[in-house]
Amino acid sequence: MPVPEQSHARYEEIFADVEAPFAFVDLDAMWSNAGDMLRRAAGKPIRVASKSLRCRPLLERILARGEDFRGLLAYTLPEALWLAENGFEDLLVAYPTADIEALEQLAVRGAGDPARAPALMVDCREHLDLIESVLGSGAGAVRVCMDVDAGWWPLGGRQKIGPKRSPVHTVAQAVDLAREIQRRPQVELVGIMAYEGQIAGVGDKPPGRRLRGAAIRFMQRRSAKELRSRRGKIVVAVRESGKLEFVNGGGTGSLEVTAADPSVTELAAGSGFYAPTLFDHYTTFSLTPAAAFALPVVRKPAASVATALGGGYLASGNGDAVRLPTPWLPPGLRLDAEEGAGEVQTPLLGPPAAELRIGDRVYLRHTKAGELCEHFASLYLVEGQEIVDQVPTYRGEGQAFL
Repeated sequence: MPVPEQSHARYEEIFADVEAPFAFVDLDAMWSNAGDMLRRAAGKPIRVASKSLRCRPLLERILARGEDFRGLLAYTLPEALWLAENGFEDLLVAYPTADIEALEQLAVRGAGDPARAPALMVDCREHLDLIESVLGSGAGAVRVCMDVDAGWWPLGGRQKIGPKRSPVHTVAQAVDLAREIQRRPQVELVGIMAYEGQIAGVGDKPPGRRLRGAAIRFMQRRSAKELRSRRGKIVVAVRESGKLEFVNGGGTGSLEVTAADPSVTELAAGSGFYAPTLFDHYTTFSLTPAAAFALPVVRKPAASVATALGGGYLASGNGDAVRLPTPWLPPGLRLDAEEGAGEVQTPLLGPPAAELRIGDRVYLRHTKAGELCEHFASLYLVEGQEIVDQVPTYRGEGQAFL
């Protein structure tokens, strides 16, 4: 289905009776993005990354679309346990945990039916020791997934490109950990995960930086080739120690690359549903903005400046200007270089600022996906020319996991 025009006039008409600040998701755009992700996944199921949505009703809607979206990739164990209490199944915690209380709750949940309890991420013996130290003698085996480093190590291993995650990089290291898991009766290895963040999370078309873009594409091609070979060897070797239910990889920015790896059985993605600005600069795909927030104009310090209330919703990362929200509608607005986006006010410049008056609204997009939901208790859901629902975010349900 075509996505209706995303214009300031359209959203102003839809939200005429809603007081700003507020956040919303355009479902027409979200489902368009979902279809594009499935096309790029080439038939492999996508495990939905919950941290990129942070809205339980939207997670339910997405998983209800069918087998193409299968299971959740949670970001903390307490979150996974909460989701399990609310009826979600096939839960994998994407990051290791050291939460003793949550592990105790997991032991209770897994005692009756371990297969329905969230699976944990591990990458070292210390993780296994911690899990075993919490489990009681009557607890069932905890399902675990091995996190394998997907980074690229050029120059003979003297330099690493990619997220600083797992210490498990080589086939030998993976086999060693798999055998250690096999020796422990209270943990069961069910999967392997290898997230290639240097491909999935790095746009290869940075605006105004043609040479850097070429360098990124070179790095990503070489990294993908190396990982495909190494990941495949790891999977074959680990399977000799036991059965694997799944091999997970990828992210929104690398779906077609990861899907082409025959050793991968499922992909992971979440940001692509909302299409934040972090994913505006890729050559291989184009998403439609689906999540945004509105701020009211409350000051006119000069004829050419419109100052909005709030707006300092900065994204996590290395702290550069890319982490600031981006003025979206009306088009042509920009942040002030001196003030940026502030906790209580955000001055906006550009030709449209001269036309804006106190009480008018402006629309901005967040750099990353789910983090926007930490600032709003609910999301308005839009279809066509109307609001079809208002649903709580994690924050709106009283949940704050990180």
